[in-house]
Amino acid sequence: MMAALHGMAAESTAQLLAGAWLTMQLTALAMLVGTTLAFPLALMRTSRHGWLRAPAYGYVFFFRGTPLLVQIFLVYYGLAQFEAIRDGFLWPVLGEAYWCAIIAFSLNTAAYTAEILRGGMLAVPLGEREAARALGFSRWQEIRLIVLPRAVRQALPAYGNEVILMLKGSALASTITLLELTGVARTLIARTYLAVEFFALAGLIYLLLTLLIVRGVRLLERRWALPGQAIETVPGTRHGDLLA
Repeated sequence: MMAALHGMAAESTAQLLAGAWLTMQLTALAMLVGTTLAFPLALMRTSRHGWLRAPAYGYVFFFRGTPLLVQIFLVYYGLAQFEAIRDGFLWPVLGEAYWCAIIAFSLNTAAYTAEILRGGMLAVPLGEREAARALGFSRWQEIRLIVLPRAVRQALPAYGNEVILMLKGSALASTITLLELTGVARTLIARTYLAVEFFALAGLIYLLLTLLIVRGVRLLERRWALPGQAIETVPGTRHGDLLA
């Protein structure tokens, strides 16, 4: 009897760890793609030209104004409604729940990260930008050498919060058949009826992953901070205004 219990515990732990690994994959890939998209979006949001600001504003407004769960369903179920997509070369990707989850998460976090970066760019002191212009920097040199490096430093604490929120949001991948950490916990509960035990274990794993993210962000803050600089959270987080 004891051997059977130990075997079940070992198997359940292995399944939870496999689910945690999938959770980390989804979060890391979503943040990588989303951050890559966020930089041009942030530049468009701060552009002097309305024809650049308008589409970026619409993108950010949509993905910040609708639930992530709805966005996942639109990608996973909605795109399959179009015959051109089902017959297209992208269907091997769009027909897989794994890639649909990454696409939805990436598009969602890109909107939030773009606003975080925009807040960091707006927080760059005007004197530094004027000094760059006085030195003969072009607009692109000013952005690339002065604004973006300072904005990234300013936005780092808020970006760390976004990574944590995406880690927790990845639990919604279980709604489209992916057995990430929450999905594995629900499967084990359906098999054993030990809801408190398995949800507590899943929660503990989430806490450990969150601790790793917090430590990583703090390390980057210390490494990238300028002498005497206090890095503060900037506007654009999920708990701030919808749009400035």
